[in-house]
Amino acid sequence: MHKNVVIVCNGQFPRSEYPRYLLRSADYVICCDGALSKYLRNMAAVFGAERLPDLVIGDMDSLSPALKKKYAGIIVQVDEQDNNDMTKAFRWVMENLKEVESVTILAGTGLREDHTIGNVSLLMEYTRMFDLGSKRVEMVTDNGTIFAVTDTFEMECGIGRKVSVFSPDNSLRIKSTGLQWKTDDVVFDNWWKATLNIASEDTVKLEFSKPSMALIMIN
Repeated sequence: MHKNVVIVCNGQFPRSEYPRYLLRSADYVICCDGALSKYLRNMAAVFGAERLPDLVIGDMDSLSPALKKKYAGIIVQVDEQDNNDMTKAFRWVMENLKEVESVTILAGTGLREDHTIGNVSLLMEYTRMFDLGSKRVEMVTDNGTIFAVTDTFEMECGIGRKVSVFSPDNSLRIKSTGLQWKTDDVVFDNWWKATLNIASEDTVKLEFSKPSMALIMIN
């Protein structure tokens, strides 16, 4: 049973212990094509032994011919250019691993700001593209955790944690409890509007005025 899946992107490979622990604990590991070389370089440090990814997915435009030949048995080449490699890998998981309970995306940020912004925003897009149901989908970095929500929810995050809220929907209102600065009157017409908040209680609740999309970052 492949309940916990990790997708490794081609950004900053994680250096801290928590994302590396998630990688070690994964039932199934997928590398986006260009990430394979970074994964192989860090494999021994993370696992203490050889642990190849289960699949490498992408258009293979950033994978060397030598690696393509050596690892041909685990490569899934997807040539379409309408979606990036992270989305191609995520789609493959949704279509082929029906029993999955959580998908963690690593190395989705860093190195290039345009890739970072695009990859982070895709977490919200996946809530529209796929029937996620109860599946937990998170992007984990060396600095924190990022995930999308589509309606009112509560989270246990602990007093003092940094919490930022983003939404592309300027008609959405989010009433908050457990944050130092309330978001009740925030108009989401720019990215900075509900960032850099702090949890004032162990439990934070965000109450949506309607079903929509928002992105939560916890540091």
